[in-house]
Amino acid sequence: MGGERAGIRLRRGVVVSVGGSRPGAIELVVEVEGERAPALAYPDLTGSVGVGDVVLLNTTAVALGLGTGGFHLVIAVEGGPTTELAHGGRVMKARYTPQQVAVRSVEETHRDVLEGSRGLRGTPVVAAPLHSMIGPVAAGAKASGVARVAYVMTDGAALPGSFSLLVPRLRDAGLLDGSITCGQAFGGELEAVTIWTGLLAAVEVLEADVVVVADGPGNLGTDTTWGVSALGSGHALNAAEALEGVPVAALRVSFAEARPRHRVVSHHSLTILEKVCTSGANVAVPVLDDARERDAVWEALRGRKLEERHQLVEVDGRPALAKLDELGFDVKSMGRTQRDDPAFFLAAGAAGVLAGRMAEESRRYRGANE
Repeated sequence: MGGERAGIRLRRGVVVSVGGSRPGAIELVVEVEGERAPALAYPDLTGSVGVGDVVLLNTTAVALGLGTGGFHLVIAVEGGPTTELAHGGRVMKARYTPQQVAVRSVEETHRDVLEGSRGLRGTPVVAAPLHSMIGPVAAGAKASGVARVAYVMTDGAALPGSFSLLVPRLRDAGLLDGSITCGQAFGGELEAVTIWTGLLAAVEVLEADVVVVADGPGNLGTDTTWGVSALGSGHALNAAEALEGVPVAALRVSFAEARPRHRVVSHHSLTILEKVCTSGANVAVPVLDDARERDAVWEALRGRKLEERHQLVEVDGRPALAKLDELGFDVKSMGRTQRDDPAFFLAAGAAGVLAGRMAEESRRYRGANE
């Protein structure tokens, strides 16, 4: 089909049915170019959407067959109602795009609290390189007796917080006690302009004992060393130390992964810890029953001389997985379950367990300095 050339593939479609919803997102089936296909709408950006509506769709990712594809995205509802701002916030996110959105940021609503903050005061901050890791991390922290866990979503992947299927499930299960979207990401229970104010708000406003930082779903990799959005995890570790928190690195470990660059310890984790994270992080190394797998993980870490820069701590991640099982909570990553790739989930869980143990030290630190 001919058309103007652009960086986006636009098509018009008709909403055939409205499916499941979650806060801030609605799943649809649309008919476009004579075929039915799944689509996703964000009502805060498009206004209400219903059966029979003609919608303008971004079909780019589906056309390219990308991992971010599989469904179309609604840009606008033709002939839809006009909308008004729902609040008095003046901070813009997704700035200078047609769908830039106004939010009420913590810098506006809690300015005095943030400006008067004495930092994180020893609060553990777990930085995870994949969104799917936040489930085992949060479960590990809760299994260690932590009362409150907050998630800070950074902006290296999906920008709408409501795109995540995982976060509302973790909230419903009691594994997360609040979420904050920072940077250009939006749609969290709280909004922050930067990772620094996001971390401060997690502790000062949400009263978190442990903070988990990760991008939303859909990290971007390019099969190059530096062209990887997950490297932003290293900035989160640096921010945690700058605010006098305790940086904890969750390793991406896998023995089921077919791609060599992600087998054993992913090159993402190795680059983060060797090149990006300039602070001294606490690295949770999972206990693995298979001696060969355990040796391979330690060899990968020692091969980069990470012991000279960070504190490598071997931690049993099984309490995290037991907590998930207790709640009947299934988590997948890259389509794989705990049974398919136990090392991956044990590594994420180990970081949560370690952070949970450190949270008690944080409470003592706060008590001695308040």
